[in-house]
Amino acid sequence: RIVARAWMDEAFRARLLANGKEACAELGIKVGEAQLVVVQNTPAVHNLITCTLCSCYPRSLLGQPPAWYRGKAYRARSVREPRAMLAEFGTRIAPEVRVDVHDSNADMRYLVLPVRPAGTQNWTEDALAALVTREALIGIAVIEPPAAGNAASS
Repeated sequence: RIVARAWMDEAFRARLLANGKEACAELGIKVGEAQLVVVQNTPAVHNLITCTLCSCYPRSLLGQPPAWYRGKAYRARSVREPRAMLAEFGTRIAPEVRVDVHDSNADMRYLVLPVRPAGTQNWTEDALAALVTREALIGIAVIEPPAAGNAASS
C-alpha cells in the first residue's frame, strides 16, 4: 500500500521520502523501528539495502528477513560487488545506472521506493500494490512492466 500510494500521490511520495515513519502512520501503518528512511529508485539510480553488522531489517513492515539477507555472503557482497550479487538474483542493472548501497543499523532502517512500471498509468491503488514484492522493497528486484493484456484498470 505504501508504494502504491506513493506512485499515485506525489504529495504523499514527498512526505514518504522526507519522513518514512510519519508517512506510513498516515496510512495507519505502524513502523516499530526507530527511523525509516525511504530511498527512491530512478532511471539513473538503483538502491540496495543491506546490514553489514547483523540483519537489521524493517520487520514491522516486511516481517522476518529471508535467510540469505542474514547471511555473511550477502552482507559482504552487497557492499563489495553489488552488481554481481544482484545479477545472481536475476536482477541486471544497466552499466549507466548508479547502484547505491544503504547499510541499515539498530536506529535506522531503509526501504526502497521502486520505479513505477510502465503501462500502469490507469491502474487502481490495489492493483499497483499487488505488484510490489519484498525483494523490490530492499532493492534485490525491480518491478517489471505488466505483460500485454494483464492491465488492471480503475
